[in-house]
Amino acid sequence: MRFLEVFDLQRPRNITTMQQVLAINALKLHMKFRDRPRTTLQGIVVDMPQGDGAIINLSFGISILDAVGDYKLTSSDFAATDMAIEMLYLVEAKSAAMEASRTLNHRLQTAKIAAEEQAFTDTLTGLKNRRAVDHVLPRVIEAGRGFALMQLDLDFFKPVNDSMGHAAGDYVLQQVAKILTEETRQDDDVVRIGGDEFVLIFQGDIPKEKLITLAERIITRIKEPITFQGKAIQVSASIGITTGRGRGAAPEHILNEADLALYACKDNGRGQFAFFTPSMKRTAPHQVLG
Repeated sequence: MRFLEVFDLQRPRNITTMQQVLAINALKLHMKFRDRPRTTLQGIVVDMPQGDGAIINLSFGISILDAVGDYKLTSSDFAATDMAIEMLYLVEAKSAAMEASRTLNHRLQTAKIAAEEQAFTDTLTGLKNRRAVDHVLPRVIEAGRGFALMQLDLDFFKPVNDSMGHAAGDYVLQQVAKILTEETRQDDDVVRIGGDEFVLIFQGDIPKEKLITLAERIITRIKEPITFQGKAIQVSASIGITTGRGRGAAPEHILNEADLALYACKDNGRGQFAFFTPSMKRTAPHQVLG
């Protein structure tokens, strides 16, 4: 079988005859097998004495990694002095180092995510914390879509701590957190911003009727007695609601609107909800919630 029937010469280009191959004495050739696997090879053509042909010294070159897999080569297939063995060892060492690096990067990324989640999580209830509001609310506003925000405060919570201790108060907060989680969607943000105050952030346009139904349902469930160590605890909830749409609103203004609506609930007897209206800015009292 002739040389050019076995190999597809890549460089030099436009070589179609053996006479042309022999004419490039001592120059490097780049070729591939015509049949599969189409292994890439490099070679040097050296003329034989008296014009009896030529010897082509072939090597795998940079395709040695493919060749090892294609032909199931082992160290015994190479000469002891062949530099290819050392290169294979280096490649193997590099692959191991890269795999170790990928594993380490994955662990670091996992640790980073865990640290960020911990930084935004309220340890008592498992809800998001106040820092999460500072992260989530600006993003929701800048999305330019509609949104709604509820601020919830527990009524008569302070007497629970005073008369039954902080363990009872913590249990009440955990039960309220459970109710809020059950009554909201997976994509909603439920936040404990401190003490007995919670914030719920809803993305998208939500009809007022649905917000009313949700607020009523939450208030009804929280009014139900909570049993702790055989004793019934009674609290209620007041909810201030505000809605918005479009970019540019300041997060602190949105929170202030919900807070003003919450003050209005407290003034009107607690255990109820109210939507923010501009008139609340003029009439809101300054009082301690509880």
